[in-house]
Amino acid sequence: MKVYEGIEAFKPIANAVVTSGTFDGVHIGHQKILDTLKEIAVKTGGETVLITYWPHPRLVLDPANNTIKLLTTFDEKARVLADFGLDHLIKIPFTKAFAQTSSADFIKNILVDGIGTRTLVIGYDHKFGHNREGSFESLKANAKNYGFKVREIPRQDVKNVGVSSSKIRKSLSNGDIHISNQFLGWEYCLNGTVVGGDQLGRKIGFPTANIKINSELKLIPASGSYAVRVIHQGNHYQGMLNIGTRPTVNGSKQTIEVHIFDFNKQIYGDEIRVKMVRLIRKENKFESLDSLKEQLVLDRELARKMLS
Repeated sequence: MKVYEGIEAFKPIANAVVTSGTFDGVHIGHQKILDTLKEIAVKTGGETVLITYWPHPRLVLDPANNTIKLLTTFDEKARVLADFGLDHLIKIPFTKAFAQTSSADFIKNILVDGIGTRTLVIGYDHKFGHNREGSFESLKANAKNYGFKVREIPRQDVKNVGVSSSKIRKSLSNGDIHISNQFLGWEYCLNGTVVGGDQLGRKIGFPTANIKINSELKLIPASGSYAVRVIHQGNHYQGMLNIGTRPTVNGSKQTIEVHIFDFNKQIYGDEIRVKMVRLIRKENKFESLDSLKEQLVLDRELARKMLS
């Protein structure tokens, strides 16, 4: 997959099959769009193109609202999209000026002149252009004038629940990782750098790697202990992750630390990726470190079963 910084870096192609959107999380609804893109591209001998925006539009249009957290950073999103076999990813800087672009100008300047769109695929509720004036209905009504075909994808449901990035964020905030993963179609990931800690885990037989998350915009799931898969330098391991303030030792600042099973390497400063599989338990305050250690032994046994 080729990544382009802005529409100016992209040269129009002969048979572009295109979609656009923020695609935060690249969840199963987004994946339905990607599957459709690929199916059309195969049938028509075309190439798939996705237009996305960075930063997230809500961060630009409502900067005072600092509550929004993202399921994927741009790099994480690009990695997932590459795994799905996308040909081209165009990253358009989202600014207040760009937000003023009319739907007509977006179609002419970006879809037609900038990309050479032959088929446009959009989600069931997709809006675009200034004040979200553009829609599937307006595109369909003027399809002949635009010189490309338009396809709309219906809402993707899981167990009769409409899938959306906001619902996934809510599930993660509740610690419902297994539900979030169903909606995503992949295991939610935290990417970061291993930093030094107070080595308390090592003292009780459960050494941990403390993780500094690469982006402040990344959504951190609810406090608790989780069964996880860990990727370090291309190698895969099992482990359990703790998110919380460590109330047993009167901690006050949130930490994210992973105990990697059957692992004893020194990895300070290394990049690490953690795939979250299932919640083991919510964070508790124990009477003593011995009580905490006893619980961690049980947690490890349960995590191994969850990951087997």
